[in-house]
Formats: sequence, structure tokens, C-alpha cells
Amino acid sequence: MSAKQRMRHVLDIIAEMFPDAHCELNHSNPFELTIAVLLSAQCTDETVNKVTAALFEKYKRPEDYLAVPLEELEQDIRRIGLFRSKASNIQKLCRIIIDKYDGEVPESHEGLTELPGVGRKTANVVMSNAFGVPAIAVDTHVERVSKRLGFAKPDDSVLEVETKLMKLVPREEWTLTHHRLIFFGRYHCKAQSPQCPVCPLLEGCKEGKQRMKPAAKTKNKTKKPKIASEG
Repeated sequence: MSAKQRMRHVLDIIAEMFPDAHCELNHSNPFELTIAVLLSAQCTDETVNKVTAALFEKYKRPEDYLAVPLEELEQDIRRIGLFRSKASNIQKLCRIIIDKYDGEVPESHEGLTELPGVGRKTANVVMSNAFGVPAIAVDTHVERVSKRLGFAKPDDSVLEVETKLMKLVPREEWTLTHHRLIFFGRYHCKAQSPQCPVCPLLEGCKEGKQRMKPAAKTKNKTKKPKIASEG
């Protein structure tokens, strides 16, 4: 089976497992999504959503984030990891959006990645979810699953993983595949305690099969007879 055929098999399986996979960051426009993804670095979507529930009520436009002292914005996102640097990046980002893009989030990958705090992954998420441009954003879940299933090498960079996935996945499926791989990694193929015993993709996962070996050995191990003590 070729790599593309294996990928097709994986895509079909995870489509059955997570047919409704979607972006779990709450947002109502491209600007809010950009802020939410920036905040999500090294932080769970669940925590980000709790913070942005109040944040997006208080700050509607880029101008709103610049109308308060940096310290106030820091306090508003204090529950988020790296909140100080993220608050600073948000204000710098808002200044660029106002000065260079008339208050609108740029609709190009190049424009997005030049914003403070916005890397390739964030740009891909915004491009695909806000502007409908096919993209595969490689977060920790996508990277882990891709390497476990052998579509990328263990030492591949994030960009190398993205490039390999783009070659194997049909372009029109990039965005949906991104969401489904995240769901698969977040709820099934977890970093800790992955659900290998019930995984429909176990056969194609070297790490998973290796994890299952100790369990099989333990299960099949026969008890040694007790040696009677000498009286």
C-alpha cells in the first residue's frame, strides 16, 4: 500500500470517528479568531474559551485593545500561559492592523505571519477557518498523530510535517483533515494514555503496537509454581 493509499485509509477512518470535527476556539469574526489562536499557544482551547468569553465582550475592535494600559490587558488574560508576552503581542498586532490594514485582519499568509505573536500555525488556522483557504495547521496533536502513524519522521520539523501532509492529503480536504487529526489526537491518540487497545489504526502505528506488547506478554505469562520451603 502506498503512502497516499494509507493516508486515504486513515482519512476515511477518522472521518467516521469524528464526522463533526471543527475549530473549537469560540469566535465570531477573523479578528477574534486571530486573538484566540494567539492565546492558545501552550494553552488548552477550553481555557482560552473561558477567557475570551469575557474578553470579546470588553474588546470588540483593535482600537479597544489599545485604549487600555498593557497592565489591564495582562490582568484580563492572566489565566492564560505566557499572558504578559501575549498581551504585549496583542497590542502590537492591533497597532499594525490599524496602521497598515485599515483595522481589518490581513487576508494573506504573508500579512498574517508578519503580525507579532502570529506564526505559521496561527496563520494557517485563520486562513482556513476565517477566509476559507485550504490549509493544514500543524499543532501538537497533528504533529504527534502524523509521526505515530508514520507519515512523518520522529525528528521532522513542524514545517516538514505540514509539507508531507499537504502532499498526501487532497487539497480540498486540508482544512477538514486538520480538524479531524486534532480531534483524533485530542480525544483518542492522546499524548499520555492513548487508546491503543481500541484504536482502528493500530495496525499502522509502530508506537501503538509496541505499547501493546507488554500487555500481551503480561496476559500470556504463566505463573511460576511455588517452591516449597525446606522444613
